[in-house]
Amino acid sequence: MKETINAAKEKMNKSLNALGNEFASIRAGRANPAILDKVMVDYYGSPTPIQQMAAVSVPEARMLLIQPWDASTLKSIEKAINASDIGINPTNDGKAIRLVFPQLTEDRRKELCKGIKKYGEECKVTIRSIRRDTIEKFKKMQKNSEITEDDQKDCEKKVQDLTDKFCADIDKAVAEKEKEIMSI
Repeated sequence: MKETINAAKEKMNKSLNALGNEFASIRAGRANPAILDKVMVDYYGSPTPIQQMAAVSVPEARMLLIQPWDASTLKSIEKAINASDIGINPTNDGKAIRLVFPQLTEDRRKELCKGIKKYGEECKVTIRSIRRDTIEKFKKMQKNSEITEDDQKDCEKKVQDLTDKFCADIDKAVAEKEKEIMSI
């Protein structure tokens, strides 16, 4: 029983961590190298993350500087950034690529907040589905006489408490990210 609850807790933790990673990649007016995590460059026929091909630094608050270790990859990095959905046009000076993040408009901020709420809701759905699957396991165990009905009820309550805790954590993360975006 305890290992089933721990497995559910582990899955819920992974969902919350995935939400945090998703929030890190949201462009919020400030330069953040995490925005490039999903951008893959075709490097000799294999998709490669930019961080494995170049040094990515933040020389100014709203600028990323990408300096490839192999100058011949400059064009392919630029092409990959243009093809991605980050919405920033790279500037290539022959040695490095600069990404300048524009100031966010009020409409764009509201749009980002809607996206953040959507990610939060998707994460909550995942948490609830983990709860449902775990409770079904306990019902099966009780049906097969592996645990008593009281044990089943206790376990269901523990899983529900865990679900409530993670949903509250998600709400808190969403509120913090919205506050960050609206205050920029």
